[in-house]
Amino acid sequence: MFTLKHKNGIWYGTFQHLTDAKIKHGISARLGGVSKVPYATLDLGLHTGDDKAAVRENRGRFFQALELDLTKAATCEQVHADRIAIVTEEDAGKGAEVYEEALQGIDALITNVKDLPLLLFFADCVPILIVDPVHRAIGLSHAGWKGTVAKIGQKTILAMQQHFATKPEDCLVGIAPSIGPCCYEVDDVVAEKVKAAFPYWEDLLTPQGRRWRLNLWKTNQRQLEDIGVNPKNIAVSQVCTSCNKELFFSYRAEQGVTGRIGAVISL
Repeated sequence: MFTLKHKNGIWYGTFQHLTDAKIKHGISARLGGVSKVPYATLDLGLHTGDDKAAVRENRGRFFQALELDLTKAATCEQVHADRIAIVTEEDAGKGAEVYEEALQGIDALITNVKDLPLLLFFADCVPILIVDPVHRAIGLSHAGWKGTVAKIGQKTILAMQQHFATKPEDCLVGIAPSIGPCCYEVDDVVAEKVKAAFPYWEDLLTPQGRRWRLNLWKTNQRQLEDIGVNPKNIAVSQVCTSCNKELFFSYRAEQGVTGRIGAVISL
């Protein structure tokens, strides 16, 4: 179950099954920050064109609400690919306050280090939060359509399996607010890549005139189930960022000029 809550004026969402596993995490809404239009108000993206001092203030407020230390957070460049970084103590703070210091060419992070928050940014793409409660490891993936087709969510869990002995069947997963099948129209180029990647593509794509509607939530969930993640352990927020642009930033609904929500997870 995904629930929105607020603390000190900062709105954010959490997944109950991750909270039950004693994992600190949160997905920010766009309320409670200091950024001005069109980034109003809790823009967490240092690469959006927003005032960087405002973004750093926003990040600090978000982390304070979650009782996490921003200076220890690690983040990455996010290039819509499928490279995954193993985050160690040496990476603490990378990209937390200076964009150029983020891990380069990376779209997913994994770690088994305590009190080292993983942080990524979104404005319609899918945040995938992953917890291995047995071996105490976590992962966080950025899955736009390119990352989804490249199976970055699946690859993140497989990387955790390789490095932390994670078993997919043990994993708890939260698929956070992102653009829903109600709003996400794609062209034939994207549709053909989905068809090539997933034999069950008819469950993922719905014809819409000369275009298609793509269900990113189901596409990411199914690829995790394909490697053994228990469907009962996957919670989908069912919140569309495009439908709810007053609560979340939406790149598509706001014609590409907007801020970024943040997803953070920490052991």
